Amino acid sequence: MSQGLPGLRTGPKSALNLSLIRAVHTTIYLVMVAAIAVIWHAALTGRFGLALWIALALLAVESAVFLGNGRRCPLTALAVRYGAEKGYAFDTFLPERATRYTFRVFGTLLVLGLILLALRWTGLLTTP
Repeated sequence: MSQGLPGLRTGPKSALNLSLIRAVHTTIYLVMVAAIAVIWHAALTGRFGLALWIALALLAVESAVFLGNGRRCPLTALAVRYGAEKGYAFDTFLPERATRYTFRVFGTLLVLGLILLALRWTGLLTTP
């Protein structure tokens, strides 16, 4: 099914596969944003429930996959394989303005949230 470029797949089945990849990638993106929000909530309120542990586990897995794949999302490469155009918003259903600075914005929010969480756990940050 390749038309010119090795490894590139085209056709109706590829369009369906690309849509499925985008849907999965968009879902993962939104879940990771929610996980970061859970970390911030716990860090600011001191509530360390099950949601925090799930968020930390999800973010650990996401980070391991990302770092293990050379700091690139494997779903991005898969989306390109099925014909997605390169750019910023080609591998999700989200608009470019929501994904263009994903790593800068959410990486920073994650690191700051983890620092605040560590401060909360050690007792250096308390709620008045």
